[in-house]
Amino acid sequence: MKICIVAEGCYPYVVGGVSGWINSMINAFPNYEFVILAIISDREGSGKFSYELPPNVSAVYEAYLDDHDWNSDHKSAKRPKLGTREYNALRSVVMGKNTEWGVLFDLFSRSEISIDSLLMGEDFFKIVRECYDRDYSQIVFSDFLWTMRSIYLPLFLILNTKIPKADIYHCVATGYAGVLGGMAKHLFGCPLMISEHGIYTREREEEILKASWVGGIYKSIWIDQFRKMSRLAYESADIVTALYGHAKELQVDIGCPEYKIEITPNGITVENFEDLPGKSEEESSFIQIGAILRVTPIKDVKTLIQAFYYAKEKVPELRLFIMGPVDEDEEYAHECYDLVRSLGIRDVVFTGRINTRDYLGRMDFTILTSISEGQPLTILESYAAGKPVIATDVGNCEALIHGEEGDDIGDAGILTHIMNTQEISDAMVRLAENEALRKQMGENGYERVRKYYKVEYMRDKYAELYKRLRDTKR
Repeated sequence: MKICIVAEGCYPYVVGGVSGWINSMINAFPNYEFVILAIISDREGSGKFSYELPPNVSAVYEAYLDDHDWNSDHKSAKRPKLGTREYNALRSVVMGKNTEWGVLFDLFSRSEISIDSLLMGEDFFKIVRECYDRDYSQIVFSDFLWTMRSIYLPLFLILNTKIPKADIYHCVATGYAGVLGGMAKHLFGCPLMISEHGIYTREREEEILKASWVGGIYKSIWIDQFRKMSRLAYESADIVTALYGHAKELQVDIGCPEYKIEITPNGITVENFEDLPGKSEEESSFIQIGAILRVTPIKDVKTLIQAFYYAKEKVPELRLFIMGPVDEDEEYAHECYDLVRSLGIRDVVFTGRINTRDYLGRMDFTILTSISEGQPLTILESYAAGKPVIATDVGNCEALIHGEEGDDIGDAGILTHIMNTQEISDAMVRLAENEALRKQMGENGYERVRKYYKVEYMRDKYAELYKRLRDTKR
C-alpha cells in the first residue's frame, strides 16, 4: 500500500515537532510505502533535507508557494481560456460563495497553465473588481488588486501542482496541504485523512492578527482565505484526526462534521530518552532550563527571555538554553538576540538546531511559552527524560501537566497563562528553588508518558484508521 503524506513547511526540511511526528509515523509502518508531497516556500529550499529518509520513503515531491512562473515571460505557457463554468468557479472562490472546487481542480490540472497570465488577465481583474465594488470600495483599488494577486498566487501555484498517485492521502494539516488532499481525492478518488496537530486555521489567524506585514482590512481577507481552505479539507476528508477533545470541538466549530473526527493522541518512543548524558562538571553549579522550540513569534521567545531575566535576579545560578532553529524568522531571531543584549542577561545560550538527546538529560526542567500549540512532543520527550515542564495554557498542555480525566498520577509541571511574564518567572523560581518538587514532578511525567503516550498506542490507532481507509477503497 502506498501512502502519500502531504505536509506544509515541515518534513523532511525542519527538525522536531510535526516533522518528528511524521518521521515516527513512517518508521512505525515499515511494510507500507510512503511518498512525501512537501509544500515549501520556493525552489531555494529544494532538496535541503534535515532528516535521513527512512527506507520505506520511495520519493519526495515538492510544491512551492512562490515560483519563477510569476516573473517569467511565459513564452511556452498557455494563457488560460476560461469557459463559463471555469469563470464562475474562479469567481466563487474569490467571492467566497459556494466554491466550485471540482471545476478549479480540473482547470489547474491542465499542463502548462501560466499562473502569471491568469492573475494578470482580464477574468481575474473583473472578478476582483466585482468583489471590491461589493465589499471594499472604501480602500484604494490598486492596493486591493495587488493584495488579491498576492493572496491567490500561492493557492494557484498549489492547485497547479502535479500530484503523485497513491492509495491513501494523509495530509498533516488543512491549509494548502488540505487543498492538495482535496484535489487528489477529486482527481483519483482515493481516500483522504487529515491530521491536525495545531488547529491550522486558528494558528494562521493568530499569526495574521499579530503580523506587521499585513494591516487593516487585509487581515480579515487573509484569514477568510485560510478558512476557505480548511472547509475544503474537512469536506473532502474521509477521516479527520484530533489530538485531544478540545481540538475536536474547535474543528467542529470551524466546520468539520463531527462524525469524521477521531481522537488520536501523540506518541513517542519513550526508550529513546532514557540513559541520557547528564550535566558536565562545569554545568553542575547551574540550574538549567531547556526551551526546545523554533525561534518564531508563535513560540513567544521574547516573553520567555523577559521572564528568565526576572527569575535570574532571584536565582542567579539559572541558565537558559534556547534550543532550536533560528532561521525560520531571522528578523524575529535578531530581535530576541537584541533583547538579551539590551537587558544585559547572562547565561542565555542559543544553540541552534540540536539533537534533543544531547541536551535534554542536562536540563533540570524544560519550558514552553507558546501562544499556540497542539499536543507538544517536546513535553512528552521531557517526561520521557524524567524532566518536569513549565508550559503556557494552550492546546493540550493543561491535560499533559495535570492529567486527563481519570488520570490521578499528579502534576508533572506548572501551567501558566500566555504572555504572562510574572507567572512564568515565578514558575521558574519555584522549580529552581525546590529540588524535591522537580524530582516528584519529573517522576509523574515519566509515569504519564509511559501510561498514555507511547508510540505503540499511536501506531495501533493509525493502523486501524489506515485499514479502514484501505477497505473503503475496495
